Amino acid sequence: MKVLSITGARPNYIKLAAICEVFSRFFEHVVVDTGQHYDYEMNRVFFDQLSIPEPHYFLGVGSGSHGYQVGEVIKRVEEVLLKEKPNIVVVYGDTNSALGGALATVKAGLRVVHVEAGLRSFDMSMPEEINRRVIDHISTLLFAPTKTAVNNLLSERVPGKVYFVGDVHVYTLRKWLPIAEEKSNILAKLGLKPDEYVLVTLHRAENVDNIMKLSRLLQLINKVAEYYKVIFPVHPRTRKNMVEAKLDIIISKNNNIILTQPLGYIDFIKVLNHTKLVLTDSGGVQREAYLLKKPVIVLRKTTEWVELVELGWVMLYDVEREVNLEQILGWKLRGYVEGLLGDETAPQKIAEIIYHFLQKQDSKEGNSLSFIKET
Repeated sequence: MKVLSITGARPNYIKLAAICEVFSRFFEHVVVDTGQHYDYEMNRVFFDQLSIPEPHYFLGVGSGSHGYQVGEVIKRVEEVLLKEKPNIVVVYGDTNSALGGALATVKAGLRVVHVEAGLRSFDMSMPEEINRRVIDHISTLLFAPTKTAVNNLLSERVPGKVYFVGDVHVYTLRKWLPIAEEKSNILAKLGLKPDEYVLVTLHRAENVDNIMKLSRLLQLINKVAEYYKVIFPVHPRTRKNMVEAKLDIIISKNNNIILTQPLGYIDFIKVLNHTKLVLTDSGGVQREAYLLKKPVIVLRKTTEWVELVELGWVMLYDVEREVNLEQILGWKLRGYVEGLLGDETAPQKIAEIIYHFLQKQDSKEGNSLSFIKET
């Protein structure tokens, strides 16, 4: 049985790290890296640190508009599908790589598996929300990280089979956190003391491509830094926009703000595990912070991890309103529900379900790639 995984962006690599180890025991596993993220800190470092096997294909899509990225992924993945003829294709999360890979797959007459299916922010202004919905409605097997995600899929009557398996990040985090605690010296390197700093991440297009919003967020970070040290690993897109709009001056002279390149996973989870508070617009960081029992201010109006808001673990912050610093810095943890995001068995469950699904398929169906015609 041949299973092909399509990855290509920082969030995908963390999921892939959990999946690769298990898939190798069940399948011939072909990994395709679209190259949507290509800087060392956004790509190569994850392969180096998390023992992810070298991808069989690197497609070199790179940066660009949403239309460019999705179009290039479709075109380049199609060529790989023609060559490899996999039994099934797995896409991860809500990136343009996942959407392009899923579309190329169904156009090839092959089946799509969606890992992290069913998440909904109900905010169609978010590119990721559009990606999630399209992928879910063209997938054959849908692996949901939460029960709310399952209910979303059932209410939308997606045609594929839906399974609650939990979040694969649980496996990755629990495996690598002890190693990070032992081997990472990032706190000493940056002069950080546990529980005496705030971690900030910022990369969403709706925040960093809007100069007014970006300016307000940087001003917020500046105000937080009046009370705590701030560690801010800066996403390449964010840094580019800050410099071009000359907004970097807002925070560059504040000695309490530490700007770094994006951190590798080992250093990042070490920083996350010892922070007092997290300010982020990242979906992945939200649930990792929850798993590590850290309070989170989400720099968005909505989140796809609605359970964390309902529990009182996450506070949504609308960047267009006035800053209430007392509310932000005073955010306290509420209830923690063990197993809300599943446990470390998610990758094993996914592999077993795919294996049994493929076993049951009529061998006469084959993998004809019936919708692709070479010219």
